[in-house]
Amino acid sequence: MAERKKRIYIAYTGGTIGMMRSAHGYVPAPGFLAESMQGMPEFYRPEMPEFTLCEYSPLMDSSDMTPADWQRIAEDIHRHYDDYDGFVVLHGTDTMAYTASALSFMFENLGKPVIVTGSQIPLAALRSDGQTNLLNALFLAAHYPIHEVTLFFNNRLFRGNRATKADADGFDAFASPNFPPLLAAGIEIELIAGDVEPIRNQPLVLSPITAQEIGVVTLYPGMRAELIDNLVQHPVKAIILQSYGVGNAPQSGALIKALKRAIEANIIVLNCTQCFKGTVNMQGYATGNGLADIGVISGHDMTIEAALTKLHYLLSTQANLAEVKAQLAKNIRGELSNN
Repeated sequence: MAERKKRIYIAYTGGTIGMMRSAHGYVPAPGFLAESMQGMPEFYRPEMPEFTLCEYSPLMDSSDMTPADWQRIAEDIHRHYDDYDGFVVLHGTDTMAYTASALSFMFENLGKPVIVTGSQIPLAALRSDGQTNLLNALFLAAHYPIHEVTLFFNNRLFRGNRATKADADGFDAFASPNFPPLLAAGIEIELIAGDVEPIRNQPLVLSPITAQEIGVVTLYPGMRAELIDNLVQHPVKAIILQSYGVGNAPQSGALIKALKRAIEANIIVLNCTQCFKGTVNMQGYATGNGLADIGVISGHDMTIEAALTKLHYLLSTQANLAEVKAQLAKNIRGELSNN
């Protein structure tokens, strides 16, 4: 008896992969992606899974995405969870890492693969990377099920909440600076940091995310404290501080006093490094210790996308400020290496 073919659900939210050429450049075109795939026999080879393509209406540019769209995608997967063996989310590259990070926090008990992918060149265009990305995502979801929210691009499968967009122009658009790829799809498929497991059918738990007021501030030499004070005047619940090096900031003066005032006003201040790679260690230098002393929380080696979406998740699901702070410092979905 032949083994049942795996069934994969494709949530096509928009992005470059399904665009069509027009007189004004590439534009979203309803129905065009499905039509393009039907003309590509590779998607229907015996080794490939069966798939259902659900096209969102309207198709979205990922630059327009909001937390409400993360919620919509998560609810779509949740609704179809029992009927499919895996899920592929087609998404624009600009905010793909934010969506992958957000979904990772929203889902608990994930027992099936969820792979977010897209392309730099439309699927129907010559030299498109979309065909390789989508073919691989479908094949991996069926035959190499890693029970995480992941991001596939340019032959590498990354943990979703470890990925960040690293190149605006090239095919190698994403990187995972502080965690190895889960899998590399070269001549052979090489499992690196991922675990391939049989499908688990325990109930999927979906936690809602709602929009939260969060400020992101990048430190620079000579930055005035008023920038922090002005941000606090707005109804922000948290500030992500992109600090120097291993988490350093001016040790004294008006800026640290402004951050202290924010913390005393029950605003969470999360310290992430502005370096592409590395981790926050506020005990390393006196300039970092000064931040720890006033109650700034270490973001360890989280990407900015993971830090922002984790804050959204915790502020949406936890009413207790102390619990939010405690969970921020913990590794809850593989998003940070410490603890």
